[in-house]
Amino acid sequence: MKVAMVSPYDFTWPGGVTAHVSQLARELSLLGHQVQVLAPHSPSRAPSLDDSDSASFVPLGRSVPVPSGGSIARVSLSWWLYRKIRTLLERESFDIIHLHEPLAPILPLFVLEHSNAINIGTFHAYYSRQHLYRLGHTIVKRWHQRLHGRIAVSPAAMSYVQRRFPMEYKIIPNGIDVDHFSRDAEPWPQFQDGKTNILFVGRLEKRKGLKYLLQAYSQLKWELPNTRLIVVGPGNLDKDSHRILGASNPPDVVLAGRVSYDHLARYYATADIFCAPATGAESFGIVLLEAMAAGKPVVASDIDGYKGIIQHGRQGLLFPARDPEGLAAALRFLVLNPEPARQLGQNGRMMVEQYRWDSVAKQVESYYYDCMETAKLQKNGSGYACQRAV
Repeated sequence: MKVAMVSPYDFTWPGGVTAHVSQLARELSLLGHQVQVLAPHSPSRAPSLDDSDSASFVPLGRSVPVPSGGSIARVSLSWWLYRKIRTLLERESFDIIHLHEPLAPILPLFVLEHSNAINIGTFHAYYSRQHLYRLGHTIVKRWHQRLHGRIAVSPAAMSYVQRRFPMEYKIIPNGIDVDHFSRDAEPWPQFQDGKTNILFVGRLEKRKGLKYLLQAYSQLKWELPNTRLIVVGPGNLDKDSHRILGASNPPDVVLAGRVSYDHLARYYATADIFCAPATGAESFGIVLLEAMAAGKPVVASDIDGYKGIIQHGRQGLLFPARDPEGLAAALRFLVLNPEPARQLGQNGRMMVEQYRWDSVAKQVESYYYDCMETAKLQKNGSGYACQRAV
């Protein structure tokens, strides 16, 4: 098939959706499909495709930063794309157009307006409030109805979009390069001194909950001095995090900053415990899967996006979000009980196999064929829509 993979987000900036699109494009190309990625871009940066030979990148519009759910979304708001997209779609005649966050401004909406292909939408977002879809529900409803199939990356993402657009959604999760994190990455030698290494990976944004981990670690460090906290991710500490570090001054806090993909695997290999204290707005948990692929026990907040991956007491421990006392208790248990911690890591390593990208891509490919067949039956006057109203 000839497939267009559409992202509203600037493909030259790292992010969960762009990583998903890049990996899925690569896997579908390996399955024999011709894939093009359509996305905004920043001319001064290189596109973040994992394999330039597997998928071609079509830059469409410069991006502008827009606040979104406690983060920054870099999307194009250029109305000049309207005619350019119409010409592109007429020329390429795609069989499948797969739009990620299909109701986000503005590129996906223009593509849906002109598409004559089978349109598949993947919904990634989850927020505690309905602000994303509530404000634009009436405006974007007509584009939502142009979708032949709808995918959600998790039950949390499905429940979020379903509240405003009550249709059937196929849950197909994010994938992960399991081997990259499970193979023998070399731990960082400077951290192999017998201390228990607690790892945090994520952008330094408030919603990632780092300040609660710093509070918990400040308490834990004085009880269990043979511990270390390693923080990996881009951005700057917020005021609360600076205040916590300044007030308690816990030793052995390592701020590693942004690291490369290869070095990230080494940090997971270095860790003894992985911690994800996010406060919400997470539809999934890629970092949880990365830690599980590395065989590490996970301590995570009990938010909806994480509860869809982690079973408490099976692959890790869940604690109430925004509760530093509960987080400290979970970390304390794993530090003091290495055998249960090892078993949790082993369980996670076994479970993460279902999230391999080749498996996820085959699910997506099968869904493409299902929607194409349904559309054919519908055109012939029989059958049902691939996704019915519920």
